[in-house]
Amino acid sequence: MSQFFDPFNADKPLMMRCSCGRHDSEQAHQQELSASAATQELQRRSQTSEFETYSREFIEASLVKSLFPQDEVRRRFLRAVGRNTAMAAISSVLPVASLQAMAQERGQLEKKSLKVGFIPITCATPLIMAHPLGFYKREGLDVEVVKTAGWAIIRDKMLNKEYDATHFLSPMPVAISLGLGSTATPMNVATIQNTNGQAITLANKHKDKRDPKLWKGFKFAVPFEYSMHNFLLRYYVAEAGLDPDRDIQIRVVPPPEMVANLRAGNIDGYLGPDPFNQRAVYEEIGFLHLLTKDLWNGHPCCAFGTSAEFIKQNPNTFAALYRSVLTAAAMARDAKNRELIAKVIAPAAYLNQPEIVLTQVLTGRFADGLGGIQTVPDRADFDPIPWQSMAVWMLTQMKRWGYVKGEVNYRQIAEQVFLLTDAKKHMKSLDQKVPEGAYPKFKIMGKEFDPAKADAYAKGFAIGRAA
Repeated sequence: MSQFFDPFNADKPLMMRCSCGRHDSEQAHQQELSASAATQELQRRSQTSEFETYSREFIEASLVKSLFPQDEVRRRFLRAVGRNTAMAAISSVLPVASLQAMAQERGQLEKKSLKVGFIPITCATPLIMAHPLGFYKREGLDVEVVKTAGWAIIRDKMLNKEYDATHFLSPMPVAISLGLGSTATPMNVATIQNTNGQAITLANKHKDKRDPKLWKGFKFAVPFEYSMHNFLLRYYVAEAGLDPDRDIQIRVVPPPEMVANLRAGNIDGYLGPDPFNQRAVYEEIGFLHLLTKDLWNGHPCCAFGTSAEFIKQNPNTFAALYRSVLTAAAMARDAKNRELIAKVIAPAAYLNQPEIVLTQVLTGRFADGLGGIQTVPDRADFDPIPWQSMAVWMLTQMKRWGYVKGEVNYRQIAEQVFLLTDAKKHMKSLDQKVPEGAYPKFKIMGKEFDPAKADAYAKGFAIGRAA
C-alpha cells in the first residue's frame, strides 16, 4: 500500500494531500505544527527517505489525476481492468518512471552499500556529519564511514579498492594520479571538504621564538608529504629565508599523534589540521603561532573524492554521494549550526574529542595559548568549490620542491583531477549558489598567484628546487 498517495486504488478517492497524508493541504499541515514540532519534522525527514517517497508518489498521483480529472471515472476504469493492467496501460502513455527520475535527478543506484574513509579531524566535518544526520540515507545509500589512522592508509585502501570514496588531503588525488609515492591511478576531487582550518602550533618552550628566522634546527610535523600543510609550511619558512630541506626537519606524523609528539619533545611544532592545534592549547602544552588563513585566506585543506574508475562504473551512486556531501557542506557553512555540529562529531565514533575543543575551532572563538581569546569566525570554513586554480597552485609547489620533474601541463592535470563542472552541476540541482569561473587568482602571503603563469611562478622563488 502506498504511503502517501495511491492513484491505482479503486476503493479510495484520489486526494492531493499534505506531505504526511493527514491534512487536506500543506498549509493545514504547517498550521498544526508548533515551531519545535516543525524542527523535529525536518530532522526526521533528513534521517529517512520519506521526502523522496512523497515526491515520487506525488508525481505519479498528479499524472493520473490529470488523465482522470473526474475521480469517479478513474475508479470505474480501475474496477473494470484491474490495478496491474491500469498501471501498465497508464505507464505506456505517461512516462511515469522517467518523470520521477527526472524530478529527483537520479537514476538507479549501481551500488548502495559503501565504505567511506576519514581521518578524525574537523576538516572531514561535512563527510562525517552526513552520516548521523541521515544525508546519505536520504539519497538511498547505506554508507559506513570508517575512521582511519593516517593518510598513507587512506591512499592504500583507495588503491586496493577497500574504500569506495574517501576524505583526502586535497593534493593527494593529484599526487596519486601522477604516480607520486604510489602507482599512478586516476583519482578525482569532487568537493573541497574545508577551507582554512589549519595552524602552526609551537611548544610552549618556544614562546620567545615567534620569529620564523629563529627556527633553524627545529623539527616540525606535517600530516603527509602531499598536503597543503607541507606546502604552506615550506612556503612560510622559505619566505623567512630558511630552506625547509636544509634548515629545519619536516616529519610526517599522523594528526592524532601530533599532540603526544609535541608533549614528548619529539617535535618543536607542527603545521597540522584542527582540532589538534586547539587540543595542544587545551592540554596546555602548545600555543597557536598563526592560523594558516593568515597566510592564504580561503586556502583548500581537505577534499572528498574517489577514483575515476568508481565514478565511471557507478555514476548514479557517485551523484548521490555528491549530493549528500554538498548538502552537509551547506549546513556546515552556516555559522549558527556550528555548535550543534560540534556536538554531532565529538563522539568516539567520529572525532573522539572534547566538545569544547571542537566548539572553539568551529565557532572561531578560541584561546590562543598566549593568554588571549581570539574571535575568527572563518578559522575553519566549508566552501566546497574545487577551483582548478587551487590544483594548479599545488602543482607549482610540487614543481618548486622537486616532487615533479620536467614539464608540467598544469591546466590539463587540474581539469582532469578537480571536478569543478560536476560540483557546479550538483550544487545547482540542490539550489545552492553556483559561482562563476574556474581559475580565480589568489594571494598567498600578500603575493598574487596567477594560474595562467604557473611555470614562471614555480621557478621564480629564491629558495626552491624547480629547474
